[in-house]
Amino acid sequence: MGEVRDELRQLFAERFGGEAKLLVTSPGRTEIAGNHTDHEGGNVIAGAVDRAVNGLFRPNGTSTITLLSKGFGEVSVTLDDLAPREDERTSTKALVRGMAALFAERGYVPAGFDAACVSAVLGGSGLSSSAAFELLLAQAMNALWADGALAADELAMMSQRCEREWFGKPCGLMDQAAVALGGIQHMDFSQAGVLAAEGLDFDFGEAGYAICIVAVGADHAANTDDYAAVPAEMQAVAKLLGAEILSQVGEADVIGALPRIREELGDRAALRALHYFREERLVAERVGALRAGNVDRFLELTRLSGASSAMYLQNVSIGGSPEQPSMVAIALAEELLAGRGAVRVHGGGFGGTIQAFVPLDAVEAFSAGMDAAFGAGACGVYGIDHEGARAQWL
Repeated sequence: MGEVRDELRQLFAERFGGEAKLLVTSPGRTEIAGNHTDHEGGNVIAGAVDRAVNGLFRPNGTSTITLLSKGFGEVSVTLDDLAPREDERTSTKALVRGMAALFAERGYVPAGFDAACVSAVLGGSGLSSSAAFELLLAQAMNALWADGALAADELAMMSQRCEREWFGKPCGLMDQAAVALGGIQHMDFSQAGVLAAEGLDFDFGEAGYAICIVAVGADHAANTDDYAAVPAEMQAVAKLLGAEILSQVGEADVIGALPRIREELGDRAALRALHYFREERLVAERVGALRAGNVDRFLELTRLSGASSAMYLQNVSIGGSPEQPSMVAIALAEELLAGRGAVRVHGGGFGGTIQAFVPLDAVEAFSAGMDAAFGAGACGVYGIDHEGARAQWL
C-alpha cells in the first residue's frame, strides 16, 4: 500500500499541487457462486478481492469535480446539472454525475473536488471495475459531503442505481454489495430494496486452495448487449407467467409453461430460466458446504454450476461470433487441473474471465499453463479483502 500511496501522492501533486485530504480504497470483487441470479431476486456468494482502486481527494472550492485516473485520462463534471445524459452512457462522467445526483437526492450538497486515482482492477477484467469505481466515488462523497453518515449497504444500493440509470448497464446488486461489504458474503436479493447479507467465515487458503482468475483476452465490457439479454430474457419468462422476476415464480410453473415459453420467447430464454432455478439450489448447497467447512463438496457443486452456465445460461460465447475464448480457457483449465479443484465462467461472462479453485501445490503449473495460452499475467491469484470500500482522512 505504501508504494501505491506514494504513486498517488505524486500523481495528485503533479496535477493539482499540494497534498490531498482523503484516501479512499475500493476493492474489486469475485463472484464465488450464483451466476446471473442476483438480478432475479436470487442468492449469491461473492467476495471482495485484494486488488483495488485507490484515490486521493481534496475539496477545490468550486462547483466542478475534476478526476484524473492513471491510464484513463481526466474528466471534469460540473454540478449544476446532474440528470442522466444519453451522450455519457458507459462513461466515467456518467458515474461521477450519477453518484453526485444520488447524494443530492438525500439532501446533501454536492461540492467540487479534485481527485487522482490508480486502479489495479482493470476494466473488462471480470472483477467489476465499474462497481469498484462507483464505491470509490460513493465513499469519497460520503466522507466529503455527508460526514460519513451513509452505511455501506446504502452506498451499495446507490451505486447500483447509478450504474443502471446513469451508466446504462442493467446490473444486479451483487457487485456493489461485495465491494461495499468486504469479506465473503452470502447475499439474498429476494426482497426488493433490501440488501440481506451474511458473512461466511471460510478461508480457501487454509482449505488448501487458491482462487485464480484468468483473463481470456477479450474485454467483456464491449458486450453489454449480450449481458443485458440475460436478465431481459429471464424477466420475459417471468412476465409471461404474470411476474416481474424469476424468484416470483416456481420452477414447476416454468416447466409447465415450456411449450408456450419456447414458442413465444425461444429456447434460449427457456434454458436461461431453468438455469436460474438450478443455480439457486446450487448456491444454497454451497453456502451449506462453506459453513460446514466441506471444501470437497463445495468444489463438486461448483463444477455443476459451471456446467449449467455453459450449457443453459450460455454466457461463455460472444453473440454469434465463432470466437469462444472463455470456453477455450475452461477446457484448458480442466485439462491442467486433471480432475482436481473446479473451474467456471466468472461473473457476467461473454469473454471476460474464468475462475478456478486450484490446489495450492498446483498453482505454479496452472498459472504457467494459462499464461502460455492467454499471455503473460493472464492468470492472477487472488486473496480476500475483508474491509470493503473505505475512506481515511489524512
